[in-house]
Amino acid sequence: MNRPRLPVLFTSVECHSVQGVGMGTARLQWRTWQRKYEARIQILDACVVIWAMFGAYGVRFGFADVAVSDGDYVLLAAGLGVVWWIMLGYWGTRETKILGAGSEEYKRVVAASGWLFGFVAVFSYALRIDTARGFVGLAFPAGVLGLLAVRWLLRQHLALERTKGRSASRVLIIGGLHSAAHLVKSLQSQPAAGYVPAAAHLPGFDGVSEFNAELNVPVTGTETSVEAILAVIDATQVDTVAISTGAALLPQDLRRLGWELSARDIGMILAPALTDIAGPRIHTQPVAGLPLIHVSTPKLTGGKRVAKRAFDILIAGTLTLLLSPAFVILAVLVKATSSGPIFYSQERVGLRGTTFKMLKFRSMKINADAELQKLLAAQGTSDKPLFKVENDPRITRVGRILRKFSLDELPQLLNVLSGSMSLVGPRPQREGEVALYDAAAYRRLYVSPGMSGLWQVSGRSNLSWEESIRLDLYYVENWSLMGDVVILFKTFRAVFASTGAV
Repeated sequence: MNRPRLPVLFTSVECHSVQGVGMGTARLQWRTWQRKYEARIQILDACVVIWAMFGAYGVRFGFADVAVSDGDYVLLAAGLGVVWWIMLGYWGTRETKILGAGSEEYKRVVAASGWLFGFVAVFSYALRIDTARGFVGLAFPAGVLGLLAVRWLLRQHLALERTKGRSASRVLIIGGLHSAAHLVKSLQSQPAAGYVPAAAHLPGFDGVSEFNAELNVPVTGTETSVEAILAVIDATQVDTVAISTGAALLPQDLRRLGWELSARDIGMILAPALTDIAGPRIHTQPVAGLPLIHVSTPKLTGGKRVAKRAFDILIAGTLTLLLSPAFVILAVLVKATSSGPIFYSQERVGLRGTTFKMLKFRSMKINADAELQKLLAAQGTSDKPLFKVENDPRITRVGRILRKFSLDELPQLLNVLSGSMSLVGPRPQREGEVALYDAAAYRRLYVSPGMSGLWQVSGRSNLSWEESIRLDLYYVENWSLMGDVVILFKTFRAVFASTGAV
């Protein structure tokens, strides 16, 4: 029986020479956006550097003085500012491929600034030049923080633009059906990253028509020749080509395609079939002309475990001392507005499946646990994970406010100090929820549960069970101390916005 092929945009292709191809309207708009954004960054970088250098000079020496006996610091500030601005460009901090998503842009800003001021320090020490430490000590942190703040603000504006379909790269995805569909779905779920799937090309694929709905983008054809793919690129006016797994292309054809794309100034992306893998875990090693990708697995052992524990004790201890007056006020409110104990403890599953008592300020009436199954059965979710009750009638008036701003969770700082929890980690869950785990979900028990985590900054109780588990597994697979710091900063924003609170 003959199977129908996928409906395609182009049933025939025509060969075009690279030199004879004109730049389409969509590609021209993308180039215009790039130039404008790069110019905007250059101007703002210059403003921040000038502010940092002469601001530090004014604070250190006073704006009335032009020079000091140790040298002309005005010339030093001007020269250092120019070199700083050049270093930011040399270090690739303005490359459009790193703008809008990920931490690489921020890392490059810090690295470029750190290398520059480190060189100044070494140069001054080696030649015994008496450079005012106060001037350098003010200019460096002020400039770095200013640059990061400006980049963050630009990123928010860029993300807003991209959610409206502007300032983004149009992508042609080449690969097998399922890998192409996964890549389309992933890119469409993150519009702020700046990659808009425009079409898909499935070289050598012989599938059924109903699979077209899985891709959610037009299919341009199934031809495998480089000429056919180049014709598709010209017709779709894409500015980036993403090649996923399953593409029926010979290695020499793939290399030739790369040459042709380079000549046309079109970006080329190779998308391996790796999901939820953070950048620091990926290492590329050229072997026999092949870019082999090594994926390392982070292990929270040895020095890393000590560092995470020390970080928890330091931050949790400081917060406990600073928030002790709030503890007293909240305890009085809980006790005065409802009968029962001030604190509520519940058994949760922690590291390696061990159990512990998790502390909270009581936000429900007494004996609330006894009513849980009845309420879950009433809403038809008694057999589902994440035991959440919509419009829970057991919550007290004060408890509703405590939960909205996560104030009921402050006593968990004591759990962190005791070692049963961490500041950042997977969501602490009940034994009943853990009993519903599959084999993959058990990996979330490899680290201690956290007061906050990716689930906290990504929607909190609005998340589905699958989303919550995926975020927890991503954290476990890609843990880093800097990642914990970023999550804690995002937590404060999520809490004050009361996003997903119940």
